Amino acid sequence: MSNEELTREQTTEAAVEIPAEETVPDASVETASAEEAPVSSNGEQIIHFNYLNADLFKDIKRVGAEDLSVEPEEGSLEQELLDSYLDTFSDISENQLIKGRVIGMNEKEILIDIGFKSEGIIDRSEFSEEELPKVGESLEVYLEYLEDRSGRTVLSKEKADFMRRWKKLREVFDNETVIQGKITKRIKGGMAVDLEGVQAFLPGSQIDLRPVRDFDQFVGNPIDLRIVKLNEARKNIVVSHKVIMEESMKEQRDALFEDLDVDQIMEGRVKNITDFGAFIDLGGIDGLLHITDLTWGRVGHPSEVVSLDETITVKIIDYDRDKQRISLGLKQLTPHPWDNVADKYPEGTKINGKIVSMKNYGAFVELEPGVEGLIHVSEISWTRHVKNPSEIYSMDEEVEAVVLGVDSDERKISLGIKQLQDDPWDALQDKFTIGEVHKGKVINLTQFGAFVELEEGIEGLVHISDLSWTTVVRHPKEFVEKDQEIEVRILEISRENRRISLGVKQVGDDPWPEIVKEFASGKEVEGEIIRVLEKGIILKLDKGIEGIIPFSRKSKKERKSLMGKYEKGGTLKGVVMEVRPDDKKIVLLSEEVGTSNKADVLDDVQSFLDSQDAPAGEKIEIPQDGDPETVEPEATDESPEESETE
Repeated sequence: MSNEELTREQTTEAAVEIPAEETVPDASVETASAEEAPVSSNGEQIIHFNYLNADLFKDIKRVGAEDLSVEPEEGSLEQELLDSYLDTFSDISENQLIKGRVIGMNEKEILIDIGFKSEGIIDRSEFSEEELPKVGESLEVYLEYLEDRSGRTVLSKEKADFMRRWKKLREVFDNETVIQGKITKRIKGGMAVDLEGVQAFLPGSQIDLRPVRDFDQFVGNPIDLRIVKLNEARKNIVVSHKVIMEESMKEQRDALFEDLDVDQIMEGRVKNITDFGAFIDLGGIDGLLHITDLTWGRVGHPSEVVSLDETITVKIIDYDRDKQRISLGLKQLTPHPWDNVADKYPEGTKINGKIVSMKNYGAFVELEPGVEGLIHVSEISWTRHVKNPSEIYSMDEEVEAVVLGVDSDERKISLGIKQLQDDPWDALQDKFTIGEVHKGKVINLTQFGAFVELEEGIEGLVHISDLSWTTVVRHPKEFVEKDQEIEVRILEISRENRRISLGVKQVGDDPWPEIVKEFASGKEVEGEIIRVLEKGIILKLDKGIEGIIPFSRKSKKERKSLMGKYEKGGTLKGVVMEVRPDDKKIVLLSEEVGTSNKADVLDDVQSFLDSQDAPAGEKIEIPQDGDPETVEPEATDESPEESETE
């Protein structure tokens, strides 16, 4: 409203508010002449309403408060004026559909009258030349902005079309009706579909009942769809063609389940392949052919046996009508391979097979699909101590073996490889004689001794007590090294236990008879302190012999004092009291230590020796390291007792 109009309106209101007796003179009042009108300081006349002509107000109607509460009569002039006035108002807000009338256009914009204080504009590019409206034509448009930065009212024809289409799609979704769309392009995860101007998403898994491998074949084609998800806020739509197909197949599935029977043989098409099996289309209903039911043999992946779209014959193993699940089998169409295994593979038969699995206790060999035998580690070599078959063989390697036994009830076949060769232990006694000296190579060191290879595949054990006559060896590595060549004497050959006992010290003569003479009783000797213990002191004498000085019957306090007095590396003198070849020790007396009483020392010697780590002369039980008959298998999830045909 302009300033002039505002002033006029205010003047009119002021005139209305003036009391009637002041603004409308009575007819009987005489009107003053212009000459009688008062004059202002600048000489101009001041005219009041009282001095105006009364004829000016003859058409003014005086309205009281009681008149305002009366409704105008239908068809009266007052009602027509009121209706015309109310039509000038409209409830207009942004983001809604409104009606308008084309009132003009130029090269860029089209002007629309929407009953607002200013006209709205639509970009002309939203219309094609064929759709271009004419002046005076009514349109339904979408109000984007009542006022943009330039103060213009912005409208959109395209968004109006979208909103009308969206409203229809909402009805389609609510009523769960079928709508037709056109696939426009392939996108990540599926296809983009045009629903008459509204873009929708068709997931790849919802195009067909079976997995689609070629999505491009659908581009540009119309397709019937069902709206399965509609997001009003984001204006997102997800559609599906699969649900329509599933509904049409429901009656067919129900009919198929009514005719199903266990052990029934049917034909089907491979619809999908997964890591755990294949899904077979039986003509409207899917069944699972599990990987374990594909073949009697081992299968790494179902695709090794079946391929997509292949037609195969299967057997119904089981089904659940309520859950509509069917379990199928392919291997069940052929006889079980174990039915005549005992006749096909009698004991002593030589076979060829492929290694299909390896455990720490042996290797499984496939003789034919579904029939496997176990080569235990103890049956791989006559002479070599095999701890794991992977030391010799690899997966899928072809091997030759001998059947050692068949257990049809347990479905186990025992195989052997070493039986393909003669047992070298049969002729071992002809090659090696007890007492002979041979050269060999140290191939392994253990806590209890050293394994020495006499020839390829033939090993013997040098026990720790047979390494030295005089030195107390606490570990073989103190005396020999791995891969070192040494001379050994054969002490024992046991074919039954497949064991050869060797000796290193026996290669030379026993020095103890001479040592006894050299270290006569009463002889004073001096040695280096190598150990100070709670029960005595150990010295290193000439020729590497150990001498011991027991603390005898001393109190704990005296022993503690002596242990603090003597240190490793020092020297100490003593007198030979006794030589003990079996213990590789010489017992000494020492006045300095305070052990000069022979009786007390002799009583304490054995206790001192027993407190040491196993003396060199003491024989200990030799573990059969590497012996397949006695070595415990390493910890594993499976044991040799488990079925070889797992």
